[in-house]
Amino acid sequence: MKRSISLRLSAMFAAVSLVVFTLTGTGLFLLMRTQLFNEARETLDTRARIARLIVEHAPDVKKWAFVQEKLNDLSPADSRMHYYVEGPDPRFRFGKPIDGEVKDTMGSDHQLVRPRGSDYDVLMTSFMVPASGDRPMVKLVVASDSERTELMLRRFGIVLGALIAASTIAVALLSRAATRFGLEPLTRLSREAAQLSPSNRRQRLRADALPEELHELATSFNGALERLDRAYGRLESFNADVAHELRTPVSILIGQTQVALTRDRSVLQLRQTLQSNLEEFERLRVIVNDMLFLSRSDRGERATDLSEVSLRAEVERMLEFLEMPLEEAQLRVEVHGNATAWVNTSLIGRAVSNLLVNAIQHSVPGMTLQASIAPLDGHVEIAVSNPGEPLDPVVREHIFDRFYRIQEARSNSHENHGLGLSIVKAVAEMHAGSVFVRSANGVNTFGFSLAIDCARESAARAQDSQRQGRAGLPVHVSP
Repeated sequence: MKRSISLRLSAMFAAVSLVVFTLTGTGLFLLMRTQLFNEARETLDTRARIARLIVEHAPDVKKWAFVQEKLNDLSPADSRMHYYVEGPDPRFRFGKPIDGEVKDTMGSDHQLVRPRGSDYDVLMTSFMVPASGDRPMVKLVVASDSERTELMLRRFGIVLGALIAASTIAVALLSRAATRFGLEPLTRLSREAAQLSPSNRRQRLRADALPEELHELATSFNGALERLDRAYGRLESFNADVAHELRTPVSILIGQTQVALTRDRSVLQLRQTLQSNLEEFERLRVIVNDMLFLSRSDRGERATDLSEVSLRAEVERMLEFLEMPLEEAQLRVEVHGNATAWVNTSLIGRAVSNLLVNAIQHSVPGMTLQASIAPLDGHVEIAVSNPGEPLDPVVREHIFDRFYRIQEARSNSHENHGLGLSIVKAVAEMHAGSVFVRSANGVNTFGFSLAIDCARESAARAQDSQRQGRAGLPVHVSP
């Protein structure tokens, strides 16, 4: 069952209003009760003072008859006031005692007594009257029936409770309407979000007219849509590039196979066809493996199986591996600097190899390439420089993108399918680093950096870095 925010807010407002109204009503009820009983006590005390004066002025039996007459006159017909005089001499007595249970004590001189068989309390006060003449010390009791006061309080409580209930219902209904009105921007935002469609990826939520609380939500949502749009665009471009790259070797394979099947071929011709097909299959394998590697990098995979090695030694190892291509291109390489680092040697070797191959492909014979390993501002940079035409800033911005080539026309070269520098970027990110390209004074420099700040953490968490996030790269500068 779906819960309505409007209904929940209305219920919360109603509950809060009920608590506030109840506390306020209880305070008013107690205040009124206290005020009424204070007035009743003042009235009772006035009547008690009059009765005491009457009793004090009756020192003998003759005047006691006058006391009885006056006390009878002070007792109304509705029996709201009760007078009772008790003493050791039967001649100086008056009225009947109140038979009941004390319910409450109000101060030191007043009590609330519930007479037997009655539904209402009696407010009572008593005091001793000193002896005078023939009259001994007597006890004077004056009581006032609180029926009217209690009836008034009951009616007031009923009316107050009805008002609290009616006010709570009114608040619930009004808050329901108010919350619907207040949540209208959220409803409109939901309608706009429901209208978003993959067919219109540029559509965004209108955040300008939204309240402050929803503006940030809409802005964040639009930011997520923007990131998804860019990712979707990259995916479309990626799919197109993959299709283009795979189409060429597949077309070659199909064409060669069809030509081979048009007529009978000798064993030597079939061997040549199979050899050519094998080269295309090898190219397909390289592209697929590179794409799988880049896919793992996109998922945030970090380098594992780290070992502390000399970066200069890794560069020199790759130079030995590329000795023949360097000789064929009539190029030589000078290596500068050194540092040791915790790295995955296979991945670092692959990145360095791609940098060197990129430099070989874009250098003219007789040139000298520069390979450098240098600590710089908390990082270690591995870079390869080659003389060449200055790179346009737009080119530098996209040079590490997948399937990106400087030439507009795509090349069918078996050595280059546009993923070499993308792999360098992936390897750098897997080691918590970044890539860079510089072009100045007729020299183009491509490289990647390895961060130093997370060195110890990377070594300790190498085995579970995929689970726990970004693992660092411990680097120590060689003396």
